[in-house]
Amino acid sequence: METLKLRTDGSGEPAVLLLHGLGATGAVWDGLAELLDRRVLAPDLPGHGGSAPLPAYSFPAMAGAVATGLGDAGPVVVVGHSLGGVVALELASGRHGLDVAGVLALGVKVEWSAEDLERAAAMAKRPPRLFASREDAEVAYLKVAGLTGLAPADPGGVVETADGWRLALDSAAFGVGAPDMPRFLAEATCPVVLTAGADDPMSRPEQLRALAADSVTLAGLGHNAHVEKPAALLPLLTQLTRRAE
Repeated sequence: METLKLRTDGSGEPAVLLLHGLGATGAVWDGLAELLDRRVLAPDLPGHGGSAPLPAYSFPAMAGAVATGLGDAGPVVVVGHSLGGVVALELASGRHGLDVAGVLALGVKVEWSAEDLERAAAMAKRPPRLFASREDAEVAYLKVAGLTGLAPADPGGVVETADGWRLALDSAAFGVGAPDMPRFLAEATCPVVLTAGADDPMSRPEQLRALAADSVTLAGLGHNAHVEKPAALLPLLTQLTRRAE
């Protein structure tokens, strides 16, 4: 297993760094990556896919692992979905040595109840579930990542063991906690755009507007807007990359 599994393609600066959400892998960005005419970096986050797990999960720990794995990547505009959006904001603080020129944070869950946190903590403690076949494990991978019916399963999202198949996801990642969004936004050293699908139950437009009046709602799309309609992100991403050129 690699310290940070990284998909790369294209050329030109600033590069676009694509950070997926909890349970997914960098493969969810394939549709958007095909539309971009610049260098694309799409890692599996720590504890996901082909990237090594962490001893403990926090937003700084995940961001630090991404920054270390990228090395001298040059200036990047970061597009992060859900968990990846929070990791993008942590990277934008400048604490991890990555030159972040802009952040597009998509579908970040900004309001967490005590019940939400208890459920996540319980999931973080569950042992990996074993499946009799790769196909069964891939069905579970798509469900956990919220991708059922939207995309094919990434083969790297499941792992074969001596006792059967399991998800590559380290369950402990569910325990990363709730983000302090006002602090993250205040500490960002670059332009930040918050966006979410109009039909995203986890990231409501009114919740984002309470944090940033210029947040953007993507009509007709849900939580995985980047998979449902990758082109919907292009205008926002183009604005950020042009500022950084």
